[in-house]
Amino acid sequence: MTRRRWIADEVSENHAALVGDHADHLMRVLRARVGQEFDISTGSTVRRGRITSLNANRVEFELGEEVSSASLAEITLLLAVFKFDRMEWAIEKCTELGVSRVVPVIARRTDSHLAAASAKRVERWQRIAYQAAEQSRRAASPEISAPAKFSDALQFAADLRIVLAESEVQTLLHDVVQPVAAIALAVGPEGGWAEDELRSFQESGWISASLGGTILRAETAAIAATVLAISAVS
Repeated sequence: MTRRRWIADEVSENHAALVGDHADHLMRVLRARVGQEFDISTGSTVRRGRITSLNANRVEFELGEEVSSASLAEITLLLAVFKFDRMEWAIEKCTELGVSRVVPVIARRTDSHLAAASAKRVERWQRIAYQAAEQSRRAASPEISAPAKFSDALQFAADLRIVLAESEVQTLLHDVVQPVAAIALAVGPEGGWAEDELRSFQESGWISASLGGTILRAETAAIAATVLAISAVS
């Protein structure tokens, strides 16, 4: 039977621990007991962990052999900030699919109140990604960056940089993704990127591509683009 996987809060040589709410869930909800085994991610490897003690808000493990874990391609999602409930859903699903980093971007068409509140949402986005990473048995949670200005997002470095554009009629995303070490995908907000933003992307060396003739919601576009990118580099 497949063992449940946890991302350790603390790691020291052959020992690891879950603390706080993380440990409380394991003890109260899953009714863990001493001697029970789980897969424990240390951030760099995944190892078999045996519970050695359970205390208030703390579960300690002795780490054993390394468990094979599929390596993930480096996919960075530059996601223009949009309605928070839908953005949270996109972050969760793209984490499950395997993105390595999400960079929220303040775009021209990002609502001003969302832009102002976005910095305070980072901790929640990180928590959502962390839970999704454990659920999908990833070795580590993706990095969720602080919101970036559009000008900073333009300079993001990757082997292949693609901006999704509804106005692009000649180039489809599946025609340009290829097996490189790192891909950056820029997904616009509701209403898409502004025309001057798209020009800036192109002037900075980004490739413009679309997902087809239909107009997708921002969260749907992010998920579809992630699937295509992962399949190309895996």
